[in-house]
Amino acid sequence: MRRYAVRLFKSQYQPLDIPATVSVKHGDFVLVRTEKGEEVTQAYYVNSAIAKAWENKEPEALPLVRVMSKRDLEEYEILKKENETAFLKCKELVRNRGLNMNLINANYTFDRHKITFYYTAPARVDFRELLKDLTQEFRRVRIDLRHIGVRDETAMLKGCGLCGREFCCCSFLKNFDSINIKLAKDQGMPISPSKISGTCGRLLCCLNYEYQTYLEAAKDMPPIGSGVMTPQGIGRVCALHFLNNKVAVKLEDGKIKDYTKEEIEMIDDDVNNIDISGTNVFQDMVDDANEDMSHLEDKE
Repeated sequence: MRRYAVRLFKSQYQPLDIPATVSVKHGDFVLVRTEKGEEVTQAYYVNSAIAKAWENKEPEALPLVRVMSKRDLEEYEILKKENETAFLKCKELVRNRGLNMNLINANYTFDRHKITFYYTAPARVDFRELLKDLTQEFRRVRIDLRHIGVRDETAMLKGCGLCGREFCCCSFLKNFDSINIKLAKDQGMPISPSKISGTCGRLLCCLNYEYQTYLEAAKDMPPIGSGVMTPQGIGRVCALHFLNNKVAVKLEDGKIKDYTKEEIEMIDDDVNNIDISGTNVFQDMVDDANEDMSHLEDKE
């Protein structure tokens, strides 16, 4: 029997509870019942990987209200325009109140019983007066003001990353793991905000993906600055190339050569007369910038 799932906020897939009398196809727009009310989403055929992940612990299934008819889809187009109007009106009210919050989206439930306004803010916002304004503007509708993080904002707005693919957060990534600047440094990446941060202004989620591989690769490599014996004589390690498993060494004559781990040997000799400053481009970028990168790390 084919299984179907829907994807709501934060790209998390949830099983779809479909009555035996209802036929659903992959990609169908459907109405599901959530804690907010009736919401529109798409049904996706569950592949074998997801089905296997659900074998031990399956998420709570969302009940299917119905597969959307042509009339429902026309109503949905009207609803999307109402969402835009509500968004602009709320933005105006926020501006009039002078609140330090950035409105991201407005979303009615399909039955129009509730409207949710998503926003980001650097600090706690007292929106009691704003809520009164919204209550006057949107009558007979439950109003929910929901604070979200900047990563959630990017997931909601969608887009393409530096790699040219759809953002991980709006395609497959369900949870945001903690990411710090050490991940980039350990992987020898240029410590430049434009290179290691995403549209959300935080460190790239993908810094986590290969980190363990880099740690494994670094286990048998000599640390930067250590003295080594090479086929061409004594030198100091000035850079590590994890991807091709080689070590860059500055020799006594000032030349820099790459060696495999098997071609060099750690030594205890004094090689302090070999200056490796200016040889590690990535490290120089850190030193020259002298910039605090803590703002790229998660604080939410």
